[in-house]
Amino acid sequence: MNNYNERINKVIQFMEQNLSSKISLDELADVAHFSKYHFSRVFTSIVGSTPSSYLSSKRLQKSIHYLTDTDKTVLEIALLCGFESASNFNLAFKKHFNKTPSEVRRGVREDSNISLYQSNNREDAVRPPRYDEGGSHHFLRRIWNMNVTIKELPSFEVAFFRHVGSYLETYHAWEKLGEWASQNGLFPPEQSFIGISLDDPSVTEEYACRYDACVTIPDGFQKDVHPHVQFQSLPGGLYGMYQFYDTVDKFGILYQSLFGQWLPNSGYDPDDRHCLEFSMNNPAEDPEGKAKIDLYVPIKKRA
Repeated sequence: MNNYNERINKVIQFMEQNLSSKISLDELADVAHFSKYHFSRVFTSIVGSTPSSYLSSKRLQKSIHYLTDTDKTVLEIALLCGFESASNFNLAFKKHFNKTPSEVRRGVREDSNISLYQSNNREDAVRPPRYDEGGSHHFLRRIWNMNVTIKELPSFEVAFFRHVGSYLETYHAWEKLGEWASQNGLFPPEQSFIGISLDDPSVTEEYACRYDACVTIPDGFQKDVHPHVQFQSLPGGLYGMYQFYDTVDKFGILYQSLFGQWLPNSGYDPDDRHCLEFSMNNPAEDPEGKAKIDLYVPIKKRA
């Protein structure tokens, strides 16, 4: 765990030293020496806030100093704190502190603890549940006991339908895929159904999250006679596999727990491949309405 904490602390230090500069997620991932695909999940799971939220919070806290201790204009402060315009700064400030920069400047003597009190309340309100909260989730206790299996997977050729939007509505893509797969004789156990969450919902707006519902196809499958279906290759390699069996609304907590608790203690780093969600049942047909999913997290030996 110490190695991960040190790497995340380097990111935080980098942020604090460059608050006035434009900082990309790719830059932060490079500082941490994490895969750009998985950096946000690791950061959020350990810190309890997304990289962008944490950076914005630090910038806004810095702005308090300029507002209360200097005569700089709001535009000057906005630029010094990494905002592109005074209007963007005003909107972010108002959302974070429930006051405008001008109101804070006027009332600072009467409310000198605004930055400490209101910003802390704000972060508590938006902070996602950590892996050590909600002890009733039995699958979290299994993760703490390190019930993750290391497996080598081959590469796969798959057909897929893409869903864009909430990950709780991916059934739209699965319905299309299921109908097409049935028409073409693609059934388990010969073929596997795999979901791929392409975006981290903690840093991507819900409406823009992409998800691929996939089914593996056999060698020699005639792709060219299916012009309305997409195909792709999924790379093989080393994965950490956890068998999830619970309601789908808890699946996000599983991701957070694996990246925030298991990975830091595993001796592995996340690799530059997507996580694979092997669907092992149909929740609609499960007596408890639960999903059985084998989640494969791509890993590589830690250097």
